[in-house]
Amino acid sequence: MRIATVKVGLWAFLAGLVWSLPSWAGDAPMSAAAPTESAVWMPKELTFVYMGFTAHYSCDGLLDKMRRVLLMLGARADLDVTRYGCSSSYGTPDPFPGVRIKMSVLAPAPNGAPPAAPVPAQWKSVEVRLNKDPLYEAGDCELIEQIRQKILPQFTTRKVEFNSNCVPNQLSAGGTWLRAEVLTADQKDDKALASK
Repeated sequence: MRIATVKVGLWAFLAGLVWSLPSWAGDAPMSAAAPTESAVWMPKELTFVYMGFTAHYSCDGLLDKMRRVLLMLGARADLDVTRYGCSSSYGTPDPFPGVRIKMSVLAPAPNGAPPAAPVPAQWKSVEVRLNKDPLYEAGDCELIEQIRQKILPQFTTRKVEFNSNCVPNQLSAGGTWLRAEVLTADQKDDKALASK
């Protein structure tokens, strides 16, 4: 009789322990998750013309790089990037390649009246890298400088870090870098919009 009581007591203790585990497991990830902020999509339109001495881009090459950078910085997936002012044929470096950009970027939701369509957003640390090869990346030095001057201010950012050792017609590997925290939408919300 005493053995049965001990077994029942042990099983009751283990059952109580198992039932309490979900609450322990649920508390830890919630506190570790990045805080979510309320933001709204803001439309932006601009023209970007690259002017540099070291690297030369075709209009399509610049278009591809700019599209990647805009998405990296948190532009909504339905952005539109088109060639602008290009005089050279496809794949040929252009003296002044340009792109016209239409995009939506996140801005903090205004205080007071609730926004019409709030979006859950988080701060994300981004390093603008245009090429994996250090030599080609060194050639992007002037482009990264111009992205910092003309493109980055279009986004909601904080903790911007920038270093540049650009010397015209010279390559300096690792000499130029751009990092910032940008306000970005939750990936599931942006993917859902892109599939529409």
